[in-house]
Amino acid sequence: MLFTGLAASLNAWAAFPDKPITLIVPFSAGGPTDVVGRVVATKASQILGVQVVVENRAGAAGAIGANAVARAKPDGYTVGLATVSTHGTAPNLYPEIPYDAVKDFTPLTNLVASPNILSVHPGFPAKDLKEFVAYIKANPGKYGYANAGAGGINDLGMIWFLQRIGGEMISIPYRGSAPALTDVVGGSVPVIFDNFPSSLPHIQSGKLRALAITGAERNRQLPDLPTFKEAGHVDYDVTAWYGLIGPAGLPDDVRDTLAQAFAKAVKDPETSAKLTESGAFPVGNTPAEFGAQIRNEIARWSEVIKKGNIKLQ
Repeated sequence: MLFTGLAASLNAWAAFPDKPITLIVPFSAGGPTDVVGRVVATKASQILGVQVVVENRAGAAGAIGANAVARAKPDGYTVGLATVSTHGTAPNLYPEIPYDAVKDFTPLTNLVASPNILSVHPGFPAKDLKEFVAYIKANPGKYGYANAGAGGINDLGMIWFLQRIGGEMISIPYRGSAPALTDVVGGSVPVIFDNFPSSLPHIQSGKLRALAITGAERNRQLPDLPTFKEAGHVDYDVTAWYGLIGPAGLPDDVRDTLAQAFAKAVKDPETSAKLTESGAFPVGNTPAEFGAQIRNEIARWSEVIKKGNIKLQ
């Protein structure tokens, strides 16, 4: 009887997966989350031996797609991408969000991370982060910063930095990074806190002066740019991330199969190169590590949002 039960258990494990897996991307096609999802899905399909099909379900800052994952059958055949928006900021900004970012999901692995950069127009007087801090503190409320949208990671990241240094600036939200960068490059707005991929070409061309980058270490594409940590802001790190989640209640063996396959996918040399080229740097951590990261993100942004009395409808 014992051996029969064990054999059945092994057969059940071996059977997963035996049909296509749906990967829900909670943002529209063509954006950074979608790019990550499609690049990783291609390699994960090869590793798992079944097709991983990307399905875009955009809307409500990613909440529609995330909720679809939360409500899916916990059998491993529907997974999704979580971001700092769906599992960090949105749960704190939108009281009517239809899911619990911790209780309704099984964390699998954080796939990639993408740093953010604080940059200024070349005409701005600050040449480094120390000078920037001094200048902003000496001129409270005089200058504005461009961001990709009110309540987004770039806006909240800058708000958090200003809270830390005791500075005041005007938040100027745009509908995405592209128009925000256009105005900073053009000199209409002097400062921008933006993600790595969209800022990089303007920094390399000299149209923006980068002051500091988030993350634990310097980026090899901008080796002369110090991190916030190196510049003295040890506990400040606002990094975009894209992780794999399933609905709550996934069986342990299914969870581990998915986590290991997708972590292996992002560490594959060819896949890693494609991700790095797009400004997303492979992570591939464990379910426990990713779960702890999500809880930390929620706590961090809760504090920032409450302190800033930030409310969005």
